[in-house]
Amino acid sequence: MNRHAFAVVSFRWLLALLLCLSSLASAAEPLPSWKEGPSRQAILRFVDAVTREGAEDYVAPAERIAVFDNDGTLWSELPMYFQVLFAFDEVRRLAPENPQWQTTQPFKAVLEGDQKALSESGMQGVMQIVTATHTGITTAEFSARARAWLASARHPENGRRYTELVFQPMLELLDYLRAHGFKTYIVSGGEVTFIRAFADEVYGIPPEQVIGTTFATQFQDQGGELSILRQPRLLHNDDGPGKPVSIEQVIGRRPILAFGNSDGDLQMLQWTAAGNGRRLLGLVHHTDARREWAYDRDSHFGRLDKALDEARRRGWTVVDMAGEWRRVHPFETLQP
Repeated sequence: MNRHAFAVVSFRWLLALLLCLSSLASAAEPLPSWKEGPSRQAILRFVDAVTREGAEDYVAPAERIAVFDNDGTLWSELPMYFQVLFAFDEVRRLAPENPQWQTTQPFKAVLEGDQKALSESGMQGVMQIVTATHTGITTAEFSARARAWLASARHPENGRRYTELVFQPMLELLDYLRAHGFKTYIVSGGEVTFIRAFADEVYGIPPEQVIGTTFATQFQDQGGELSILRQPRLLHNDDGPGKPVSIEQVIGRRPILAFGNSDGDLQMLQWTAAGNGRRLLGLVHHTDARREWAYDRDSHFGRLDKALDEARRRGWTVVDMAGEWRRVHPFETLQP
């Protein structure tokens, strides 16, 4: 090979190497689905401040507790909470075994698709449906039903599986926090066993780090066959003021980071903010009607009103989904 040819080949190899290094550097960039903006910067500054040894705001790994709401924070929640849609599908599936539902509200409304009657039944009606479809069976059987539904059911508007409708930027945030020594928890108004059916696989959050609304349970020994029976009695409503209570009972440490998306998360954010030292409080603001849904103060599900006012008053991080996320769901193309 002559000197000129050697120089050309060397230049090409050098160019390829530089492009490769540039690509690797880009791939290593944290939170790639977050646009450069106030929310991303707040997260990066906070994590650096509390994990850099010798820093004024350094927090020991054992105290790096991060809590996240689920519905509307880690995955979508419209046209209604996905667990409620699961309960409706269970009513339809179990109807042949419960002929009385054909003439009994609110079950009759579900079976007939009567949205007006269902709406008139309110939250009391929804709780009747949830209780009927979530209890009277063992935890193992309920978990199997939830997993089967999640594997096959499709969202009524976009046809996606519900576990596809998780938020890619929040998945990245969970991974980023764990890579920096945080322990991540779900603290949700949803029923705990339902969330545990998918949280480990989808979020990387194991069952023991999922906190949610719970029904009473009872240990059973039926001829040596052991099980936990789910009873039709609500034990704890993990919404609003119920969230700080369950955090104290289950975790026993006050979080230093909390993320929610609705007024049901306000007390969890307040509880986190009230601790000593540096804190990060975040709200996912659903502003993207094109890629997801745009809603806040007037929504029947995930209403964001008082919490939004307090966040703005106290300088919490409010994530503008439309303006700050390069993609919403994992299946979408990454935008510039």
